[in-house]
Amino acid sequence: MELFNNILNWLGNITLLQIIDFVGTFAFAISGIRLASAKQFDWFGAYVVGAATAIGGGTLRDVMLDVPVFWMHDGFYLSCTGLALVWVILFRRYLIHMHNTFFIFDAIGLALFTIVGIQKTLDCGLPIWVAVVMGTMTGAAGGVIRDVLINEEPLIFRKEIYAMACVVGGIVFGVCNWFGLASEITLPACGTAVFLTRVLAVKHHICLPTLKSEDEPAA
Repeated sequence: MELFNNILNWLGNITLLQIIDFVGTFAFAISGIRLASAKQFDWFGAYVVGAATAIGGGTLRDVMLDVPVFWMHDGFYLSCTGLALVWVILFRRYLIHMHNTFFIFDAIGLALFTIVGIQKTLDCGLPIWVAVVMGTMTGAAGGVIRDVLINEEPLIFRKEIYAMACVVGGIVFGVCNWFGLASEITLPACGTAVFLTRVLAVKHHICLPTLKSEDEPAA
């Protein structure tokens, strides 16, 4: 009975930002594990890739903000990655037939982690433009670490809109914040902007211009 009451108290005190953080961790971990499984990693290797994807961006953010690294004080994040691994193992056949599984979970994680990064930076008393940078780092850096670990070219270095989606979401967050809108409106608006920017960019093949070097002069 006491354990049940403790669980109820914990659920009653959980904040919207914590829920977003937890869901984002699970989504990003699945995206990393799913991609590792495509490379035929073993279970431990897939777990490492999933954990790096889920906590890599937030770790860099906390180091730069000079605050305690979040996952070192809460074992939930590493446990959440373990749950994501179990989820992929149990439902791998179903996930294989979902061709867009990796993309969907990656887009969800990107959106939710951008929100967390921005809000945590603002809570540290830093200006909104710093929060946008940190939100982008929180959302995109984990994916960079993931791609490096599986020997793929990081998404942010390709023509696809990836990190710029975080910037768009940060701008939306800043506008909502400037108008004094409640967090119940600001946070979903930011996440939706990131998710839709990412999805629409891929669906309609929208990309940034590539930087091309000038032709070498003739000898």
